[in-house]
Amino acid sequence: MSSEHNRRSPHSLRDGVEERGNTSEIAIRVSNLDKCYHIYGAPRDRLKQFVLPRLHRLTGQPLGQYFREFWALKNVSFDIKKGEILGFAGLMGAGRTEVARAIFGADQFDIGEIFIKGQQVQIKNPRDAVNYGIGYLSEDRKRYGLTLGMDLKENIVMSSMKKFLRSGVWVDFKKAATRAMGMVKALDIKTPSIEQKVKFLSGGNQQKVVIGKWLTADTDILIFDEPTRGIDVGAKLEIHRLIDELVMQGVPVLMISSELPEILNMCDRIYVLHEGEISAEYSREDATQEKVLKSAIGQ
Repeated sequence: MSSEHNRRSPHSLRDGVEERGNTSEIAIRVSNLDKCYHIYGAPRDRLKQFVLPRLHRLTGQPLGQYFREFWALKNVSFDIKKGEILGFAGLMGAGRTEVARAIFGADQFDIGEIFIKGQQVQIKNPRDAVNYGIGYLSEDRKRYGLTLGMDLKENIVMSSMKKFLRSGVWVDFKKAATRAMGMVKALDIKTPSIEQKVKFLSGGNQQKVVIGKWLTADTDILIFDEPTRGIDVGAKLEIHRLIDELVMQGVPVLMISSELPEILNMCDRIYVLHEGEISAEYSREDATQEKVLKSAIGQ
């Protein structure tokens, strides 16, 4: 179990990062985030111009019968401080992953503002997010976090390839290998070599590779979406330890998890989402499984 008093100081996860622990400095603030899905996933103007008229001609029914909106996120606002784990709890479909993908630029939101270190930023795609120091560990690491046909070394450096180029053209393979070996040691990745294809690694070690990728990219804010899904108990404890060590270095973490014990044990504050809206906020001390579950169903 993780708690504030047993978060341990790291020794080699990130080079040159001062150990800070929890501070009051806000690393990222999200204000009034709204996201609307339209019927068939098509924009409103295309629906009105093409889809709905055809349906009307075919059925003779009023257009309004076919035009519906689904608000995936409604007025979502929160901030994350340096050295803090902010947890998002809720039922499936509550909007937790939609928040993460909106912050990372994987999905566009309709209304809202994002501030990083006090400055408003425009994040239109994942590249923008990485440039602003945001790393996203997706709930589906095999699809979005890793390139399974590539080896460990290539996966570690793939999001920060510019750092390993000589004269802006040639890859410095020795430098990339050194960095990958450093991550293998720091994260205790179990692998026969850095040339091992990541598809042959265990789920826990694959997750460590994703963490290593974002640390290599010098990200300052990490989003963990279902960080221990599909891995065994021993690997879960290792992932929790790594997250704790990052937090001790002052890294702000947004954690999304369907496992309530994980949220309750790991997070300093917990937001509960219900049908796209924040229904409750709890501190670590106040949160209980019963309270979070009630908030998750809108009670």
